[in-house]
Amino acid sequence: MTETRSLVLPVAEVVEETSQACSVVFDAELDYRPGQFLTVRIPDGDGGSVARCYSLSSSPHTGQRPQVTVKRDGYGSNWICDNVTSGSELEVLPPSGVFTPSSLTSDLLLFAAGSGITPVLSIVRSVLAGGTGTIRLVYANRDEHSVIFSGVLRELAEAHPGRLVVTHWLESVQGLPSAEQLTALAAPHTEREVFICGPRPFMSAATTAMKSLGKPRSAVHTEKFVSLGGNPFDTGTPKREDEPGQDSPSSTLEVSLDGSRHELAWPRGNKLLDLLLDNGIDAPYSCREGQCSACACRITSGEVKMLHNDVLDSEDIADGIVLACQSLPLTDEVSISYE
Repeated sequence: MTETRSLVLPVAEVVEETSQACSVVFDAELDYRPGQFLTVRIPDGDGGSVARCYSLSSSPHTGQRPQVTVKRDGYGSNWICDNVTSGSELEVLPPSGVFTPSSLTSDLLLFAAGSGITPVLSIVRSVLAGGTGTIRLVYANRDEHSVIFSGVLRELAEAHPGRLVVTHWLESVQGLPSAEQLTALAAPHTEREVFICGPRPFMSAATTAMKSLGKPRSAVHTEKFVSLGGNPFDTGTPKREDEPGQDSPSSTLEVSLDGSRHELAWPRGNKLLDLLLDNGIDAPYSCREGQCSACACRITSGEVKMLHNDVLDSEDIADGIVLACQSLPLTDEVSISYE
């Protein structure tokens, strides 16, 4: 079984963004895409550890050091804010996630609320520095004191007039944004690809707004923050659904990843992600528990069943999206794509 590919990153500095949020800046180079996240190992106080996912707010196109931004909201986030300083080291998994634009030249419509600005800012920085696209950002917060990156966004908008327009929505002034209000803000930009990140009620309102405007599912991307129940840093052999012998039936799998196509025999009791990694195929993953979307792929033919799913909704599944870490084959032939 392929072992967890963890990295140890030294911390260059910790920047206080608000009274409840900080950015951890690493003295390291990372190969990542805008909108991706890092899975961080955090000590649990009993000699063990837990894993938490934090989005990168930096951009791989600006030359800045990579950084994750953390808002206090539970044990892991509080531990980072209270204990990590310049000179600390954090063990992380390689950058992962699919909340990333396919092109930096396209015009984008972005919705963020609270700490959901973190991966969205990475996308904003990347499009402005490495592409030609224009951006309309709707950013919701409780009040003006809770706006993370308010100064950064103002400076970016001033430096790129006409390419970045930011609309701030403050609950203390305007109340919680409704689907109808978000629809009105989005209506002039229906041709744009959409990215949504924030608390579930906000994301629900924004996705409802997109449906009312007739946006196809493929043009609307969401990023959901969850707390991992399992620990991907534990490298024991994952449990299989069954233990197939040499004569156990197999399906035929065809997979498209990074421009390459592979054909493999897929034993009925093996999870898709395990099969790919065991065959040297560098498929994306993070939690391996069905609690994040890092390993998401699309079924283009055939059928699979998922053993566990905490992140995909019914529309994702209807669109053929599955989690590779939890998928077993049901048909004799299955084709999947990561493209």
